[in-house]
Amino acid sequence: MAISEQQVKHVAKLAKLSFPEAELHEFTTQLGKIIDMVELLEEVDTTGVPFTSNVVESINVLREDKAQAGFDRNELLKNVPESENGFIKVPAIIDNGEAGA
Repeated sequence: MAISEQQVKHVAKLAKLSFPEAELHEFTTQLGKIIDMVELLEEVDTTGVPFTSNVVESINVLREDKAQAGFDRNELLKNVPESENGFIKVPAIIDNGEAGA
């Protein structure tokens, strides 16, 4: 599947990425190769191949999962610059209502 430079610009905008116009052709080529590889993988016949979620049959050997008492919220909120209704207040990350923000 061929991908156009306009499509690369659109994907970059959705991902909030920016790069010099001089690199647009290189990124277009790279993204095209990635898409071609995925399309090639879709052609592989996987009939009868069992689903594999993990190639290593290991379990969590680090520690037993036990509930522990948490920290006092009011004590923790003393360390934040601004809080509201028991939560940490942070700046908004959605700007001017654009899709993909």
